[in-house]
Amino acid sequence: MVQHDFNERIRQAENALERLASKIPGFQGYRDKEHRRDADKLLRLTVAQRVDEQWRRLTEIQRQMAAAGEFGYLDDLEAIAIRLRTFSDQVRTASYGYAGLFDAVKVDAEALNRLYAYDLDLLSLTDDIKAGVEALEKAVGTEAFPQAMKDLLSTARRAVETFNRREEAILGTSA
Repeated sequence: MVQHDFNERIRQAENALERLASKIPGFQGYRDKEHRRDADKLLRLTVAQRVDEQWRRLTEIQRQMAAAGEFGYLDDLEAIAIRLRTFSDQVRTASYGYAGLFDAVKVDAEALNRLYAYDLDLLSLTDDIKAGVEALEKAVGTEAFPQAMKDLLSTARRAVETFNRREEAILGTSA
């Protein structure tokens, strides 16, 4: 898998005015945090787009099975599709690590780095999801289909559960 460093992309995209403003005392730390947030947003959008690709492939399998009159697994496939869509939507709309001035939890640079690293791990889950969809596609019409479906459902559940622990990454309480 190609390593993505959206932090570096954001820094390279700074314009001359932003570079000049970074000379103001205290502003550089603020910009660095904004860069981290922007990089995390780009990373999460990449994760969501990759999951959406696999969701579309899964819905195509559903469509083909329905067209062939094979209705027995459609409910199970829909359960997987719902989990993939849930994961994609959660990742796409997640907080970038902002904390208000009076929030109990302050989101500092270290917390933003943990959040970015956690979201980078979410990217590796997209490879697992893709492999699961590929295995399901290959298993259509074979005895291996129920197991491929079960494996993909397990991967989709793991993705949602992993995302649901994202707040622990911000707080630094994840294992």
